[in-house]
Amino acid sequence: MTRRKIAVVVTARPSYSRIKTALRAIQQHPDLELQLIIAASALLDRYGSAVNYIQKDGFEITAKVFNVLEGENLTAAAKTTGIGILELSTVFDNLRPDIVVTVADRFETMATAISASYMNIPLAHVQGGEVTGNIDEKVRHAITKLADYHFTASESARERVIKLGEHEDRVWNTGCPSIDLAAEVLQSPALDFDPYQKYGGVGAKPDYSNGYVVVMQHPVTTEYKESRVHIEETLHAISELDIPVFWFWPNVDAGADGTSSGIRSFREKNKLNHVHFFKNMEPNDFLRLIYNSKALIGNSSVGIRESAFLGVPVVNIGSRQNMRDRGANVIDVEYERAAILKAIETCSVNPKPTQDHVYGGGDAGKKIADLLASVPLSFHKTLAY
Repeated sequence: MTRRKIAVVVTARPSYSRIKTALRAIQQHPDLELQLIIAASALLDRYGSAVNYIQKDGFEITAKVFNVLEGENLTAAAKTTGIGILELSTVFDNLRPDIVVTVADRFETMATAISASYMNIPLAHVQGGEVTGNIDEKVRHAITKLADYHFTASESARERVIKLGEHEDRVWNTGCPSIDLAAEVLQSPALDFDPYQKYGGVGAKPDYSNGYVVVMQHPVTTEYKESRVHIEETLHAISELDIPVFWFWPNVDAGADGTSSGIRSFREKNKLNHVHFFKNMEPNDFLRLIYNSKALIGNSSVGIRESAFLGVPVVNIGSRQNMRDRGANVIDVEYERAAILKAIETCSVNPKPTQDHVYGGGDAGKKIADLLASVPLSFHKTLAY
């Protein structure tokens, strides 16, 4: 029997950790052939290129798509999506996949969805049905309507996809593949590497043996003009801490320039002898770093997903994760330095939160691969190559 060709498009460094275990399961499945396409900011070193980690993990990259237009504003995001449609259509025409898989809600994923849909290639969407109250939610729901198969990360997300009008027999609550990595980390949770030595970075190198916190804050697309003001409030709060801080660089979203310049400017004007900055880490190392931290601070979905499963306290700042399913590990605050600092202090004195399986139990990758191998293709017209 001919193996089904599954084209998975990874467009950003967080997307790789979101789909890594599914890639592994597809690669190992006897009835599937993995076609791995790396595109957009996942290829850019300034945002922490995922390519080296992907290859180190044993995945062969089938195609690369360079489509990011510089600017880090809404116009650049729209044009990047347009370039992605052009380039991915050519890649799909060359690879002739049986199914295309796209992940989550970033603007680059819209290009994947549009290209596959207009070329009559069945589209599978991972992490559909979630709500955030910003542009990401619009993109996510638009991709849901373009997709043919839906692998949601929670039961409420599954129910929402069905309410959007999708056929119930094509919507599955598989859980989130990123939780699979968190489950692996719990099997060996010790921080068994030196972050400074292994990942370099810039800034001070404080002794973290007695504890530390992690910061990861991205701009909010619908609030991109305020991104610098937002990050400055967090910077002021962090500057008052007397505990080591590991800070990760933001995603390439509209407003990223404001976030980045805010960090650089604050760093030049203020002594941050307790803060070290990183671009990226291997997914499992990053989760070990979070698991062993006192708290995760910022607005990353890692705080909502993996941190809930790991039982890590989270200070979630602002609106980026509005309305998402969350565990009891999250404290929500506004962009206000005193509130951020108070929430961090609360995390430090409260008991560690209990683990929550709202986004799955650690077997999503295998479920997704098995479904990709068995879903019917007959309802969808096949493109004549």
